Amino acid sequence: MSILIKDTTREERERIVAESIGNVNGSCDGCASGLAEMYQDYIDGKREISEINMSFRAHYESGEEAPARSGCGYFGQ
Repeated sequence: MSILIKDTTREERERIVAESIGNVNGSCDGCASGLAEMYQDYIDGKREISEINMSFRAHYESGEEAPARSGCGYFGQ
């Protein structure tokens, strides 16, 4: 089954997003509702899911520096 905008109706896209995210209304921290808003352009037929996901990844920053590697621990023991 294709999830592309051209192959789906608005109702199908709403269902796809709802099933992918889970129970948005049952979320206690508000995180899931933010995800639902993130995919609104897909539901509205403006951008594909892949475009939204790539956009999100391009702007994600963890705020933490990666730990320095000191070796694998197998050599020099």
